[in-house]
Order: sequence, then C-alpha cells, then structure tokens
Amino acid sequence: MSQKDWQISTHCQAGNSCVGVRRSGEAVAMRESAHPSEVMVTTPESLRAFIASVKGGALSHSN
Repeated sequence: MSQKDWQISTHCQAGNSCVGVRRSGEAVAMRESAHPSEVMVTTPESLRAFIASVKGGALSHSN
C-alpha cells in the first residue's frame, strides 16, 4: 500500500498519532500513524455505525 493511498485529517500534525483510512475493495482499512503496519479492516456500514455511536455519546464513560 502506498503512503499516498491513505487519507489522514488535515488537522493531524507531524509527530501526532493520527488515524488513516483507505478504501480497500468493498472494505475500509484503518491504521494509526504511529503503528502503520497494524491495519484494521471493516465494512463501510460498520464504520458509519461506529462513528454515529461516538458522535452520539454511546461510548462515553462517566465517572
């Protein structure tokens, strides 16, 4: 996989750990810039559901 195939937020600054995503056929691949060889693959539907859960606060912890 070429480095240019990965999309990383423009808010990500050099030296930070940032999440990169790329389309891989019918799947979405994700990786953290600090560990680029570790790639997680999911479906677009599952990723959309995860993002909606995060935005909706479903994964928040209250202490």
